[in-house]
Amino acid sequence: MTAPLKVDIWSDIACPWCYVGKRRFEEALVAFDATGAARPVEIEYHSFELAPDTPVDFDGSEVDFLAGHKGMPREQVAQMLGQMTEVAASVGLSYDFDALQHTKTLKAHELLHHAKAQGVQGEMKERLLRAYFEEGRHLGRIDELVALAAEVGLDADTTRAVLESGEHAGDVAQDIAQAQAYGIQGVPFFVVEGTYGVSGAQEPAVFVQVLEKAAADADVPADAASRG
Repeated sequence: MTAPLKVDIWSDIACPWCYVGKRRFEEALVAFDATGAARPVEIEYHSFELAPDTPVDFDGSEVDFLAGHKGMPREQVAQMLGQMTEVAASVGLSYDFDALQHTKTLKAHELLHHAKAQGVQGEMKERLLRAYFEEGRHLGRIDELVALAAEVGLDADTTRAVLESGEHAGDVAQDIAQAQAYGIQGVPFFVVEGTYGVSGAQEPAVFVQVLEKAAADADVPADAASRG
């Protein structure tokens, strides 16, 4: 059986480009699957906090947060969010920045590690992004996270215990340390087969090209590669 290509993705729940990048990468996977170079693809998500100093209960809107965090005029921030909403709509997403509740994403990242251990990380990632950007859910609160976890089949009591204990906090820190080692300064960031890095929410064709290259390299026998 053909070994899958491994794709490691660093992203943050609070990153609007990460959700767009997820959709574009999914489109790329469909296109890649239709090529002769296609292989199975195994995806693993890794933690990255864009604003680790954010309080769990931020008192203000997304415009308030970005104006303060980035030092940009409020009018410019509002225009930027409007443009981001249009980009999201182009890939079928309905962002609602007026309803969005900015928060610290550490617990959401801990939940993703718990979900990975249970084999539903991909489903959990999608549910969290939709809850944050489209539904205005507060993802800094354990009650909200437990409810969302239950929707993808995770046991509520176990999930609550995991989040309250912080048992995956070290895994989150390890992901962030690995990102620093790779020199990742922004997300989304895709690493294919531990070799090819793709920064940002690129168009699907870019991802397809990288996947095809990685697949071609994987098909080269080790002895041939060493002689070449």
